[in-house]
Amino acid sequence: MERKSLQVGQFAEQSRRYEQADVLAFAQLTGDDNPVHVDAEAAAKGRFGQRLVHGMLVASGIATLLGTRLPGVGSVYVSQSLRFVAPVFFGDEITARVEVVKIREDKPFVTLATTCRKQDGSLVIDGEAVIYTP
Repeated sequence: MERKSLQVGQFAEQSRRYEQADVLAFAQLTGDDNPVHVDAEAAAKGRFGQRLVHGMLVASGIATLLGTRLPGVGSVYVSQSLRFVAPVFFGDEITARVEVVKIREDKPFVTLATTCRKQDGSLVIDGEAVIYTP
């Protein structure tokens, strides 16, 4: 998407259901094999009583939108803040959303609100991204 076509309030969303195979693949790829993600018995004894989807795996849905949909191809991350407010469990469907909140006129930077919500609409990740747009 060309920078000149961006507008404040413009948004993009995508949904994905996270399953055990996703978590195990992410753990293998990143080396994050924390038992809270990969060991059902250990996770059952923890705060949430079951395994959790990695927060950064869920947040990667935001990165996907930024690089492919809005602003899209050619965009480069400058910064991303994330606040993890609720757990994501196996089988949860998460909708990632990015929304343009500021477009700098003097430099090629766009600020976007970034969120992830469960199938019931509850917030699981809240944040803000600054993106360089060529």
